[in-house]
Amino acid sequence: MTFTAAPTPVVRKPGFLTRIAYGVGGAASGVKNNGFEYFLLLYYSQVLGISASLVAGALFLALVVDAVSDPIVGYWSDNVRTRFGRRHPFMYAAMLPLGVAYFLTWNPPEGLDSQGLFVWLVAITITVRLCFTFYEVPSLALAAELTQDYDARTSLMSFRYFFAWIGGLAIQVALLTLLLRPTETVKMGFFNLDGWHTYGLWAAVTIVGAIFICSVGTHRYIPHLKAAPPARNLTIGKVFSEIFETVSNPSFRALFLATLFGLFASGISAALNQYINGFFWGFDTDQIAGLTMGVFLSAGMALVLAPLIGKSLGKKRGAIIIGLFAFTIAPAPVLARLFGLMPANGTDALYYIVLVITVVDVALIIVTQMLMAAMVADIVEESELATGRRSEGIFFAGISFIRKLSQGAGILTAAVVLSVAELRPGMQPGEVADASLDRLGWGYAVSLLVICMLMIFCLSFYRISRESHAANLAALAARDEPGTTP
Repeated sequence: MTFTAAPTPVVRKPGFLTRIAYGVGGAASGVKNNGFEYFLLLYYSQVLGISASLVAGALFLALVVDAVSDPIVGYWSDNVRTRFGRRHPFMYAAMLPLGVAYFLTWNPPEGLDSQGLFVWLVAITITVRLCFTFYEVPSLALAAELTQDYDARTSLMSFRYFFAWIGGLAIQVALLTLLLRPTETVKMGFFNLDGWHTYGLWAAVTIVGAIFICSVGTHRYIPHLKAAPPARNLTIGKVFSEIFETVSNPSFRALFLATLFGLFASGISAALNQYINGFFWGFDTDQIAGLTMGVFLSAGMALVLAPLIGKSLGKKRGAIIIGLFAFTIAPAPVLARLFGLMPANGTDALYYIVLVITVVDVALIIVTQMLMAAMVADIVEESELATGRRSEGIFFAGISFIRKLSQGAGILTAAVVLSVAELRPGMQPGEVADASLDRLGWGYAVSLLVICMLMIFCLSFYRISRESHAANLAALAARDEPGTTP
């Protein structure tokens, strides 16, 4: 018997055009998340006149109902057997229904009272989120299948998050600069209903286009992706037993909780962002659009920085260090104002200070998100060694689940902050007392700092490094192709 060394695993690295196509798919999530996180609470509360707590309740109900679908879709896409592979049938099927539902979110039927709008909001957001799950979970799972390379995964997810931010920012800039314009009858652009309705159309078209490019651009890889496991007789109990076995992975638990707190903070920041910019700083829509356009630079910086940091520091260490900087810088200007250390509202100095801090801080936040997303993909091989199953869909479904739940909690927290600050529906900048603005600032800053420190703490328990990932790939190669010859 002659013994030979374990085979070196062959690792495919997707080309530039594939990374672009896969990345463009992130624009769909960027547009949808931007609208739901930044504007939906504002639109239905301040513009349509539902109380902020009622809107937050409707959105949270939709999140809870939708979250149940994530592990089911993830497991389904891990095990389905079709001529078009495991992931693409879901992506194609979700494309048009998601676009239509998103359009209707911003174009509710006329004549509805507050109760009718509440029911509509619950129903339509459930529909949007379910359709989005059918696209996003299988689409994200592709990242772990397109490449097993440690650094290539960072690059792939960097493109994904770059286009997610660019897509969300582009539609936000269009909304603020082109659509929400004052008219003879509407003095403040935020209350321009026609602008919101047109935004719904533009955003829906962008979502459909992004999904189409991602699906078609990765379609040729279907024969090279991981095949579904052999058909089995499965019971409901067996399905959920395998799901729970998969997500019991220690690194996944650490990343799951870190993502929970990170997205909880993002949900608070996103929901309160327009209030901080419009009420706390007193910026007009053109200035807010300028801040948003500055974040285009942030996304570009992150696209370059994330792969470099991942290579030099490793994903875990890089995410912890950059995350600490990112989430302490974010509330710094607000705290400085509360202590009387910022220029007065209405001055150019204030605006440019906030602009520079925003560009740098958002770049660091995006880098952290890119690194953490790539860390999810690396759990797949460790889990496969332990369970014998490829479970990309379940892992990314878990992150999708916690994204929705934590953002819902962020929206609820934001609603509490607004209630404590006594910011009522219909109020406009200039009508809010200084004491209310102080409470808004303290609620925003303290909640972000506390929650983000919890994120960093949980992230410290993630255990996969570059070296352990390479060992996992080698072990899988040896298991599939034993290193002995007669």
